[in-house]
Amino acid sequence: MQQAPILLTPGPLTTSLATRTAMLTDWGSWDGSFNALTASVCADLLSIANGKTHHCCIPLQGSGTFAVEAALGTLVPRTGKILVLENGAYGQRMSKIARAIGRDLAVLSWPDGVAVDAQAVKAKLQSDPTITQIGLIHCETATGLLNPLPEIARIANDAGCELIVDAMSSFGALDIDVEALNLCAVIAASGKCLEGVPGMGFVIAKTAAIALAHGNSPSLALDLADQFEYLQRTGQWRFTPPTHVVAALRAALDQYLAEGGRATRLARYISNAKVLIERLKSAGLKLFLNEKLQAPIILTFHAPAHPDYQFAAFYAAMRERGFVLYPGKLTQIETFRVGCIGAIDSAQLEQAAHAIIDVLTQLNWLTPAAEKNHA
Repeated sequence: MQQAPILLTPGPLTTSLATRTAMLTDWGSWDGSFNALTASVCADLLSIANGKTHHCCIPLQGSGTFAVEAALGTLVPRTGKILVLENGAYGQRMSKIARAIGRDLAVLSWPDGVAVDAQAVKAKLQSDPTITQIGLIHCETATGLLNPLPEIARIANDAGCELIVDAMSSFGALDIDVEALNLCAVIAASGKCLEGVPGMGFVIAKTAAIALAHGNSPSLALDLADQFEYLQRTGQWRFTPPTHVVAALRAALDQYLAEGGRATRLARYISNAKVLIERLKSAGLKLFLNEKLQAPIILTFHAPAHPDYQFAAFYAAMRERGFVLYPGKLTQIETFRVGCIGAIDSAQLEQAAHAIIDVLTQLNWLTPAAEKNHA
């Protein structure tokens, strides 16, 4: 059997054998053992976020975007107004969701690669007292940029606004304390830094906010208040759950805790990112972001400045070497992305960096100076 490629993407990820093996068992969705599995997963997710006192964990079928739409539709009242902070594709997607579900929307935007400006947010809230919620992307996956969550949380709390955080590519690795930051909700998914498989989103939300949210959602399937009430009352999901995904996440969480939890997971990702940055920079490839803004989740690099460069050919050659990359997500600048997360370590990232440099060299896409530097 041919070995599966290593996924250097922000999800789906390369998973461990133990995580994949957990999906070999079939589960009945109403069975008590599966209900206990769901409850244990939710309890651990709450612990990771320090949310056991005032928050609840609501699992949801589907990708992370399903969970984002569910959170906005449930937690932003029909008479509310959300300020979305955009500095990349996923902030723009949050705004698109707010428009699609008919919520009053204000937007502050920054270019790709520029962090959200906390003082601009403060000024906006002062000038528009009708804003009731703020939407922030913690780690903007389009570039890998880390936004200033603690600062935005303080400003939101001072203004009496609720902060809803898309932590899709940061939860489980970067520090997010929902209690200390008084966050209304954090949204994430199974197939990112927790190293499960895709198919389950979840929202860690203030229990009091969920209790007041009945009737807000424009959707039946994405109504978190109804989902949580049913889960509390019966121990079951309202509709057919992704049983194998939940089982895989349970196995992934077991490994996460045995590994040492969030701090250890982050340290491995930092080591992965450091290898990539050092090796690719030595070959003349330039990181898109200022390193001070770079989260060790996914790295965006400028494409080689060669007129013949094509990502599709680069991707195919890397795929032949056993590595799957991600295309750039920027509209104006040609880039490619390399993920640092998943069940991979710095030795595999060394191999990936060597393959990237070798492929670009063979395709004659590295600049002469870069080739000389690599030599």
